Amino acid sequence: MRLDGFGLLVNDMGTMIRFYRDVLGFEIKEPEDAGNVYLVKDGTLFLLYGRNDFEQMTHRRYEYVKGLNGHSEIALYVDTFAEVDEAFLKAVASGATPVLEPETEPWGQRTCYIADPEGNLIEIGSWDKPYEAKDL
Repeated sequence: MRLDGFGLLVNDMGTMIRFYRDVLGFEIKEPEDAGNVYLVKDGTLFLLYGRNDFEQMTHRRYEYVKGLNGHSEIALYVDTFAEVDEAFLKAVASGATPVLEPETEPWGQRTCYIADPEGNLIEIGSWDKPYEAKDL
């Protein structure tokens, strides 16, 4: 098996579409009332599934955490430390919930955390080098 992508089960599709499109710059082609939304960000498939539609499809009910949750994290990378700070300020000014302001960690990465409108954690980080060279 190969990893094809990952998804979030969402309550308010329109709000989540606007957040990922307008705040984080994901390209979204489906309308705001779609049950499932497929996005590709930098070659990775990212899906938003409407909770009600998913429950109907699988014929079962699920429990969902409300507010900030630590069940998963979406990690986004920028090339420079300055871009971490800029991306954090822009996201918060556009409606993201601040979780951790930008800081340089002891291991050398500059990172910060925000949350989407449904409380899912999003990290914005950098090793102060281009993405292609970050793991070298």
